[in-house]
Amino acid sequence: MNIYFRIGNQNVNPLVIQAADLIKNAHKILIFTGAGLSTESGIPDFRSPGGIWDRYDPSEFYFDRFISSEASREKYWEMSTTYYQVMKKAQPNPAHLALKKLDDTGRLLAIVTQNIDHLHHQAGHSSDKIIEIHGTAFGVSCLTCGKQYNRDEIEARLSAGTRVPYCDDCSGILKPNTISFGQAMPEDKMEQSLFYAQQCDLCLALGSSLVVYPAASIPQQAVRNGAHLIIINRDETPLDPLADLVVHDSVSTCLDQIMDQVLAS
Repeated sequence: MNIYFRIGNQNVNPLVIQAADLIKNAHKILIFTGAGLSTESGIPDFRSPGGIWDRYDPSEFYFDRFISSEASREKYWEMSTTYYQVMKKAQPNPAHLALKKLDDTGRLLAIVTQNIDHLHHQAGHSSDKIIEIHGTAFGVSCLTCGKQYNRDEIEARLSAGTRVPYCDDCSGILKPNTISFGQAMPEDKMEQSLFYAQQCDLCLALGSSLVVYPAASIPQQAVRNGAHLIIINRDETPLDPLADLVVHDSVSTCLDQIMDQVLAS
């Protein structure tokens, strides 16, 4: 049973008040976000019922298969295009906007996100504060020469009937700038994320199942270095026992209420 405190005309969950207090007392805050943040903007995650892996077999999209098989590349682009069109139409939800309010207080070190949807950018954060640890769906690159393409340019080719796009300069394989199963994580982004995990005094893990490694090691590293940890996620996570505060609820509703409390003082 949830117990609420009454503040003014609002009933406020005491966990919201505890989270707000931890944020008020922090000076260097690291945000770690996962798919649960984006689902509330209408973007389905990969693992939940009705998600991408209910419609596609994830084993078809391992990086080595993408590299070695044109048939796999064709299937990959079919899946990726469907997902991209949903992301392109999505808008930041109250959780994204609440994080921008937190950023505006001057205490946000960085946002490390597993999401590839650019919604943190749309919410107004400076790009140098956003670490897209699993890449972004909004760019495409050649795996041979490294040439960069705007995603919409490649989508126009696919709409015109191209089944598998290739590089204009070297005929190399093109791939969205996202990390696939079996593909190496970007070392620079991991190093930067772990650096912030060592520097922060509070880490907020939002909408992540915290089961995908090495990304999930980032909140763990923050705790090892003495930071407080708040986890907000609808379901339990393996890192719940490490957290100072765990809230199993809607991320957007909860975070919006937390920032109302933070800014009210």
